[in-house]
Amino acid sequence: MSRYLSYIAPLLTFAILLILWEFLVILNKIPLYILPAPSDIISSLMLNYLDLFSSAFITLRITLLAFFIASSLAIFLAILFSQSRIVELSIYPIAVIFQVTPVVAIAPLILIWVGFDNAEYAILILATIVAFFPVLANANLGIKSVNKNLHELFSLYGAGRYQRLTKLQIPFALPFILTGMKTSIGLSLIGTVVAEFVAGSGTSTGLAWRIIEAGNRLDIAKLFAALILLVILGIFLFLLISYIEKLILRKWHDSSII
Repeated sequence: MSRYLSYIAPLLTFAILLILWEFLVILNKIPLYILPAPSDIISSLMLNYLDLFSSAFITLRITLLAFFIASSLAIFLAILFSQSRIVELSIYPIAVIFQVTPVVAIAPLILIWVGFDNAEYAILILATIVAFFPVLANANLGIKSVNKNLHELFSLYGAGRYQRLTKLQIPFALPFILTGMKTSIGLSLIGTVVAEFVAGSGTSTGLAWRIIEAGNRLDIAKLFAALILLVILGIFLFLLISYIEKLILRKWHDSSII
């Protein structure tokens, strides 16, 4: 019963909030260009679904590509760090610098380098930068967190460096990596949207561009519709990575064994 309640309770609360929102907008006669009612937002979504869904596909495509590039590069570097302390000391501080640098500060520079006609590439680069560090930090931590006794056991059996990496360090770090990926997938979407806001133009018509366009035209209902699609994309991506995590860990890791 408690399992079903965990789904029903938030849905019921959300429905009540929507009804209250609709009622207050009608009661106070709030203009459409200030705050549309939920019914207006749904109408706008149905009216503009072709533009909005095509833009959602663009944003989703860039987000997934940025996430894949960031995760692959981060895991590769974490493995490289585990094999060479000098490489870690040389590269990790640079990764930290990219992490703490606001993406809005470097977006104009990236846009100039790739060209204003290639805004989508600039958005991809910026989203990759934003999504990169959580996977790197978690993967690096996971590889370093292997129990010392396990290392000694592998040494006792004469395991080589490759065997130690593939049979011990990477499997042990896998839950850490997946946790970092769950954070990274959300940051990929955020990075894509922020990059579209800052570097977006008519050559990159993602959802953020639709929000800018709707805001300039005071089409607030369409703006909310685009925002709702962004929220749905974020929830979908998080649940997707969570499901993959459960599939990978369910048979052997304590966090997924019920």
